[in-house]
Amino acid sequence: MGHNSYANKVAFVTGGTSGIGKATAIAFADAGTKVVLAGRREKEGAAVVDEIKKRGGEASFIRTDVTKEDDVKAAVDFTVKTYGRLDAAFNNAGIEIVCPLNQITEEQYQNTFNLNVWGVLCSMKHEVAAMQKTGGGAIVNTSSMFGLVGAAYASIYAGSKFAVEGLTKSIAVEIAKQNIRVNAVAPGAIQTEMIDRFIANTGEARDDLIAKHPIGRFGTSEEIAAAVLYLCSDAAKFTIGSTLSVDGGYRAW
Repeated sequence: MGHNSYANKVAFVTGGTSGIGKATAIAFADAGTKVVLAGRREKEGAAVVDEIKKRGGEASFIRTDVTKEDDVKAAVDFTVKTYGRLDAAFNNAGIEIVCPLNQITEEQYQNTFNLNVWGVLCSMKHEVAAMQKTGGGAIVNTSSMFGLVGAAYASIYAGSKFAVEGLTKSIAVEIAKQNIRVNAVAPGAIQTEMIDRFIANTGEARDDLIAKHPIGRFGTSEEIAAAVLYLCSDAAKFTIGSTLSVDGGYRAW
């Protein structure tokens, strides 16, 4: 997939109804790629499809719970049936959780790891199978700055994102010779609904979190989308099992 030749390619985006997923779906479509958005919220999914179509792009939405393998298989099958192939996948569906150690429950752990870890692994399983049929492709998983460093009160979330790092590297090595590249993007604090919830739940002052980013601001979803499109392009064809930190310098201290 050439950096400027996304035309006639097909991308699949999980967690595509808001935030980073939405911005990336729109970026793919603006570049000429046909996009299938997978997510749990039908109203929001339909709205993103409408926006893409108004911009002259082509997109479809399929209601998907990535923790359910039947849903994931159906979504990938739908993509191939509708558009004929799968060239790029962005596994972005995820959930954040903030909780001190003494209050953590098994249910919180199961819900977070089910979505953030099994959801990514299950998605890769079916995306790779589809890509093998059409000669290859590129997959990007959403990690986090907290997939690379620890975070107080976010142990379950950080643990799940550290797991995404391990999945990314391991599957990348397993399928590297099949012309399918797997990488991850690790966002810093991005101005989305999720970061608003994170700030509310941790009680951390917004300005304090911003101050931990040397650039002095939060990132935008569009800045993450640009990184995903790069990793899916031929410009990154020697990049395998890598994590691209897009974090305003958070990890550079």
